Amino acid sequence: MAKQMQGDARFGLDRKIRLLGPVKLDSGAEFAPIDFAYETYGALNADKSNAILICHALTGDQYVASTHPVTGKEGWWTRMVGSDKPIDPARHCIISINVMGSCMGSSGPASIDPSTGSAYGMDFPVITIADMVRAQAILLDHLGVETLAAVVGGSMGGMQALSWAALYPDRVRSAVVIASTARHSAQNIAFHEVGRQAIMADPRWNNGAYYGREAPASGLAVARMAAHITYLSEAGLTEKFGRRLQNRDAKSFGFDADFQVESYLRYQGLSFVDRFDANSYLYITRAMDYFDLAEAHGGVLAKAFAETRARFCLISFDSDWLYPTSESRRIVHALNAAGAAASFVELSSPFGHDSFLLDAPEMNRIVDGFLKAGGT
Repeated sequence: MAKQMQGDARFGLDRKIRLLGPVKLDSGAEFAPIDFAYETYGALNADKSNAILICHALTGDQYVASTHPVTGKEGWWTRMVGSDKPIDPARHCIISINVMGSCMGSSGPASIDPSTGSAYGMDFPVITIADMVRAQAILLDHLGVETLAAVVGGSMGGMQALSWAALYPDRVRSAVVIASTARHSAQNIAFHEVGRQAIMADPRWNNGAYYGREAPASGLAVARMAAHITYLSEAGLTEKFGRRLQNRDAKSFGFDADFQVESYLRYQGLSFVDRFDANSYLYITRAMDYFDLAEAHGGVLAKAFAETRARFCLISFDSDWLYPTSESRRIVHALNAAGAAASFVELSSPFGHDSFLLDAPEMNRIVDGFLKAGGT
């Protein structure tokens, strides 16, 4: 499916590059050099007007439509990206970048600090969503992509899409924001703190200095289990599991996984530790908790979009209680106040926040129509 730009090694699958940067961080620090891991599908057209940046969620990665090298599974958004899909490499130059702070090749706490020859660990700087976007802009400069036809993302990816429109209003023609928010609520922060404390309470965490040793798998698994509950809905859990027992005819009267839902969560936790770094989980959840797009504008969200010329498409799901429809409506109201072109739809789904990753033909139809209406 992927088509590499002929004669240009910057484009293709499993690209990795180190750029000098630096990226200026919200903390006031500067970080350099910056490692990037990214994938591209399709090719830039002659006037470089068909680039689409897809931003991934908290535990996502750059393998949006290609096989994951660790799990061997297909890309996480192959329902949206591919031949004859809404985002199509035959029409678009699709770019997906592993965010700064993550653990699939871009600079993060597991990366080697060139000044010490050891992993950064907790010496890696605390970052924000805006810092991730500024780093992405440095890579796009290197790729020769001045303007993005669209920035598309769900969940944390939607936060990045909004930040792109606010930070680089002249570089974004349209933004698709799915199941996302312009700020993290107290409830969101609370769930993340439970996960972080689970990791840090694992004795193998060792203040983040566990590289080359046994990782804090138990703590990370519990963090994933707690978070995964927020990605689902009560109706979805009831429909899928109810109170059905797991491989038994009667309760054990012990603390094994009696119920199917318990077994499911344990599987989610254990499988997660094979592909994700515990320190990255700490850093990225902290970046999400710090996210409040209105904060730098006196608390007025509309001011964040005062300079944008982008068209916006926002999609929410009625069973998503992590980023409920009210959060999308707040963004739409701010865009309207700023005079930006915005369309919005709430879709019905029993699957909660994760709906945007699952089979959602209506979502695909909306995104396809929005992109084509803008000439993308």
